[in-house]
This record gives sequence, structure tokens and C-alpha cells, in this order.
Amino acid sequence: MPFAFRAMWYTARLPKLSLLLALSVVYRKIKQAVVTLPSTTAFRSHVALDFWRKSVKKIHALLMITMLCTVTSMPMMVQAQSDTALRHRAEVSHPVKFDTSPKPLREMFDTGERPAPARGGRDFEPGRPQPVGNRITPFTDPLADKSVGAPSALAEIKASTNGVPVDPNARVAPPDTTGDVGPNHYVQWVNLRYSIYTLVRDLNNEITGFVPVLGFPKNGNVVWQGFGGRCATDNDGDPIVQYDQLADRWILTQFSVSAQPYLQCVAVSTSPDPTGTYHRYAFSYDRNFNDYPKMGVWPDGYYIAYNMFRNGRSFVGNTVCAFERDKMLIGASARQLCVNTTGGHSLEPADLEGTTLPPAGSPNLLMSITSTAVQFWRFSVNWTAGTGTLTGPTNVAGVATFSRACGGGTCIPQPSTTTQLDSLADRLMYRLSYRRFSTHEALVINHSVTSGTGVGVRWYELRNAAGQTFGSAAPVLHQQGTFAPTNDFRWMASAAMDKTGGIAIGYNISSASIVPSIRYAYRGPADPLGTMGNETSALVGVGSQTGSLTRWGDYSTISVDPVDGCTMVFTTQFQPANGNFNWSTYIHSFKLSTCN
Repeated sequence: MPFAFRAMWYTARLPKLSLLLALSVVYRKIKQAVVTLPSTTAFRSHVALDFWRKSVKKIHALLMITMLCTVTSMPMMVQAQSDTALRHRAEVSHPVKFDTSPKPLREMFDTGERPAPARGGRDFEPGRPQPVGNRITPFTDPLADKSVGAPSALAEIKASTNGVPVDPNARVAPPDTTGDVGPNHYVQWVNLRYSIYTLVRDLNNEITGFVPVLGFPKNGNVVWQGFGGRCATDNDGDPIVQYDQLADRWILTQFSVSAQPYLQCVAVSTSPDPTGTYHRYAFSYDRNFNDYPKMGVWPDGYYIAYNMFRNGRSFVGNTVCAFERDKMLIGASARQLCVNTTGGHSLEPADLEGTTLPPAGSPNLLMSITSTAVQFWRFSVNWTAGTGTLTGPTNVAGVATFSRACGGGTCIPQPSTTTQLDSLADRLMYRLSYRRFSTHEALVINHSVTSGTGVGVRWYELRNAAGQTFGSAAPVLHQQGTFAPTNDFRWMASAAMDKTGGIAIGYNISSASIVPSIRYAYRGPADPLGTMGNETSALVGVGSQTGSLTRWGDYSTISVDPVDGCTMVFTTQFQPANGNFNWSTYIHSFKLSTCN
């Protein structure tokens, strides 16, 4: 092999070689001890000498077994250093408890007893996975001047409504706005309540209205009422709502982190009705605080990723877990396979759009970013064997240079206040949207970057390499763009792709003269690569967030109607008036004219 590769091979295996050398020295010393046995009366005895030699042979055997076991059990990341990616093996565990709710969610109500303050306070997170900056440093984004175009599509506005506001009895921030759309319902969940809306559709099955279901919003933990334990008593938030269109079921999940062991509470509906009964689960992570959970629906599992903080303080890596989907759909005991990696943070698992399945045996796909790179991961699970392997990260080739908005931290200005807002630009933004077409697979994701003296939305579409799948070869960057038509601040975005390949991105916008508002931009499937345009206002903001509260949104969600594969529903935060801990949310739906 070439010298450079040979040197890399030996360097990667240096820990193993050093350990083998040390053990072999011990082996030789013991072997020498047999030859130079003390000449005492006891050792001159034939029986004693034979006994000693047999004992030493056993020691030899044990040492050889120890060396072999040590080598084979070295972390996979040592064995794979000659590759561009690392491999991490999963650990299997079972829920600490599971059951099926005895009555439907629509008949479950708040008990009237107020739990302890959620997560111990009004605005709380364990910390950042990595240090971030908190200022805007002007940067010329190489894509910004060529990423704004005139799309071939037009946005046809469908229906909008105010979403769930902050609970006046439990004012926490930020809202962590999430939601998903099904055939007949839209479910929105924020910290610390969710609401369910019945969809009104016209003769073409297009959404024309959102009607709140009577009795909602409810506290997030109401669905675990009667379950027992802290999933039932705690209402800590960081929620995710998913609609599993393959099974026509709903998934509701939030964490329970007010005390140890830290839990993830997961509920899967027993029918297509999100107001009905649920199969309920509690999964434990012991002393590791499972922060910022992000979930994706995949054919072989519900995949979720967390930033883990030991005892709620020090960051110890990102843990990716697969929940045993087929068991959860029937309410049986369901395993989780989990892998922790220190090679990245804030991983986003792929979330399936549409009903066209990924290629058979496809692993779940994940993405993350560093300060300079976009990274790709795979999580392969074998439920029959009870094993799983996380492979990555691999840097995505061809990504244009970028500068994280605000250095990853706080610098978003607002009118009439010196309070600046958090960009959360140290991570990719929810969701990682996956769709399979007849000719290719596609992934869409975004994050916030500096553009000039403002902030824009950097977005990517990845495709599988020719003749390959995402599971068999590194992804190819099909197109990328930075949507920043002005030097204002666009951030907290969510991106999705409709069934024709049209892409839309919803986001917040703010500046010293623009009150935080809600807008979106889009592109048709045949538009020039890397371009997006027709910035459209969904809601003109009313107030700015004031005081010492800088956290905003944490995430937003755009989802695609499973009925027509075209209509997109976006939900995020806005301020109904100047103040803090007085946020509200908005739900807005639209369809691109190129999608039919």
C-alpha cells in the first residue's frame, strides 16, 4: 500500500498495537517465570511443579483471550479511521412503562392541579452543545447574489388561523412550535399545550379552513393521564408532532426532565383520529438530559435525535434512537436502539414525505452542520438481530462557504427595543424532508447564515448519486441557495418539498425597522437551480420581544398535506404585542401553482 496510506493505517491502529505490545510483554514475563522457577523444596516436587505449569498455561490462555477480546471490542471508530466516516454501534433498551389509554384524548381533561414549574423555570435549556458567538460579522455569502429568482410558480393561499398562544398560567418560552397535517386534522403543539383542528376541505379536497376541536387546547401531559410516573405528572415540553401517513396514525412526544431519570414520553394513536386513544410509552436516558428532540418517520422506525447533557449540565454528545415502530402501532412492548456520538450535535433525522417508500433496506438518513461543513449520517437498524449502526459524519461535497448567523447565537434586531433574538444558527433547522421520486431520492434542509450585514436562509437539496441510493453512496449536492434578497434578518426556517419537486421555506423576518413577522418563499420544480423567490407575507408582526428574553421559536414546522401532496402548512411564533412571555403562534397554508 502507498506509504501515506500505510502510515495512516498504523496511526489509526496505534492504540490497539500499544495495548497488544503491553500484553505481550506480560505474556513473555510469565512464560520466563516458568523456566526460572525458584529451586525450593516445594517447587522441586514433581506434583507441585506440574500444578504450577498447568496454572501458568491457564494464565497464558486467559491472556490470549483478553488480548483478542480487547482488540475486537475496541470502539468501531478506531477500526474505521481509514474511512471518511466513523461507525458507532447501538445499545438496546426497553420502555420503563407502556400501556394503552383507557379513554380517548377528547374525554381527558386537565386535573386542575398545577405541576411544578416546567423544566424548573420559564426559559431554560441545559446549555449549548458548543460555544457560539453573539454578534453579526459582515460576510459576503457566495450564493446570495444569484439565489433570488422569479419562480415559475405562484403561491395559492388556502387557509390560516391563529394557533395556540402561551398558557397564561404557565408562561414559558420559547414556544418550540411544531405541527403536522393529516387527511382530516391538523395537530399543533407548543410549550406547553396542544390543539387539534378539524380540516375543512372543498370539492377538490383542498384545505379551506381550520376548526378547533372542542375542549382544546389541553396541557401536553394530558394524553398520559392515568399512565403513572412523571410522563403523567410533568409537562416539560420540547414537543414534536408527527403524522405517520404509512399507517394513518399520529405520534405525540415530549420530554420529562424535571427530575432524574430523564424520560422521553411517546404516544402513538390507535386510530386515524388524533382525539382518540393512544398507545403510550416512557423511555429512560438515566442521567443524560435528552434535550432538543427531533423526530422523523421512517418505514422501519420512528427515529429521534437528542443533544445529551450529563445531569443537565455538560454536553456528552448527540444520541440517535430508533423506536420499534411496528410494535408501537399495536401497543406492544417496543425496543429502542440508541447510539451516542461526540462527532456532531443537533442531528436531524430524515422524515418521509409521501407514501413512496425509500429503496428496500434503506437506513435512516441524518444531517448536521459544523461551523464550516454540512454533514451526512446513516443509522442502519436490524430489528431481528436487535442491532444498529450509526455511520458518519461524511462532509457533503460542494457546499458553498458560509458564516453562521450571529456566530450561531444572538444578534437578531427588532424595532423599539435593544433586545436581540437568538438565531440558533449553530444547527440545522427542523425538518429534514425526504421524498422519493421515480428517478431519484431527495433531501431538503436549511440553516441560518450571515449575508452581508443581515441574515438569510441557506437551503440545500441533496440527491442520490447516479446508479446508487442514499444508503449505498455519499449524497450529491443537487442545488443550494441563500435566500437573502435584502439585508434584513431571515431565520428560524423550515423547508419542505411537494410531490412535483417544488420547494417552499417558511421563516421569521425582523430588523431594526421590521417587527418580527412571518414570511415564506418558494421555487417551482423547473426553475433555475439554486434560485428561490416571490417572498410572501403570511403575517405582519405586531410586537417585539422585550426584556432579557432572547430565545425565539427554537424551531418551526412546515408540513405537506398527505391528501394532495401539494398544500403546505407552516406554523411558527409571532408577538401579538410588545412584551415577553406573551408570544402566540400562527398557522398558514398555501399551494404552489405548479403542483396538481
